[in-house]
Amino acid sequence: MTFSVVGRCANTGMTGVAITTSSIAVGSRCPHARAGAGAVTTQNITDPSLGPAVLDLMQAGKNAKDAIATVMQDRPHADYRQIAAIDLNGMTSSFTGKNILGTNAVASGVDCIGAGNLLSNEAVPAVMVASFEAHQALHLADRLVTALQAGIDAGGEEGPTHSAALIVAHAHAWPLVDLRVDWSDTCPVVVLRALWDAYEPQMQPYLMRAIDPAAAPSYGVAGDE
Repeated sequence: MTFSVVGRCANTGMTGVAITTSSIAVGSRCPHARAGAGAVTTQNITDPSLGPAVLDLMQAGKNAKDAIATVMQDRPHADYRQIAAIDLNGMTSSFTGKNILGTNAVASGVDCIGAGNLLSNEAVPAVMVASFEAHQALHLADRLVTALQAGIDAGGEEGPTHSAALIVAHAHAWPLVDLRVDWSDTCPVVVLRALWDAYEPQMQPYLMRAIDPAAAPSYGVAGDE
């Protein structure tokens, strides 16, 4: 049903998630990232409250392992949940309940973790991790999308995917990158890649408009001189 990669850039401190699934609007409920905390994906039979709960604990100082363990302890319906997280120090952790759908797997690497369910094969998360580790020179968002595409190339989900999302948190309360493909009849990760390629050159101007509008580039809209 869903597979994702969660990662951190050791140089910048950015954290984020790239994810794709067969259902609609995965970005509205599964990926979470927060400055000063880390990044989390909550998937399979999704409980959107789990991501913020894990982020709250990591922001309060718990590492990814302890944060997930605390949130999932005695949690109702935990057997249906799959979670993966990374904290600001690059520690990763995951939880996979016994009622996870289909072929499922998790793989951890340096500053990253991949997870999935209803996969075509168990190797998909490990392939995403290897891709993430191999592209350290890229912006974190680019590394995440590239790793997600590697997962697709390795077989991806058992059936077709229709939505995808990319979120990256850095220094501010809002995400540096928050791109979503809510539905596509073609591969949504290809569409997500095109969105990132279009957004990347505009990313810093949008950030500057939030921080210091007077110093930001022109807006490029009708009537803007």
